[in-house]
Amino acid sequence: MQYTLMFYMDQGEFAARTDPKKKDAFWGAFRPYLKAIKDAGIFVGGAGLQPPDMATTVRRRDGERLVQDGPYSDSKEQLGGFVVIDVPDLDTALDWAARYPAGPAGLVEVRPNMSASNAE
Repeated sequence: MQYTLMFYMDQGEFAARTDPKKKDAFWGAFRPYLKAIKDAGIFVGGAGLQPPDMATTVRRRDGERLVQDGPYSDSKEQLGGFVVIDVPDLDTALDWAARYPAGPAGLVEVRPNMSASNAE
């Protein structure tokens, strides 16, 4: 079964990804984690996301498209990236989530993916 691991970050973690003084430490912790997922043969896909201030949200209200720049949520942690894995069960997905080298936010959301047959 496929699960998506969603990694939430605070502003400091977003900044650390590109800060010349901090990015080696940030990516130095994440790369081995991603390599372990790939080496285990469970990696399906994933991506890091640009910081929340790069986001654009679109919603429809009364048939009109409303576009808003910047982060939609005012929470301290924002979605920073995700990895899709294919594992036998939720417990295994939770084990992989627990291995994430989390920064201060320390939050990984685990959700089962819907299969294509669910959408039909």
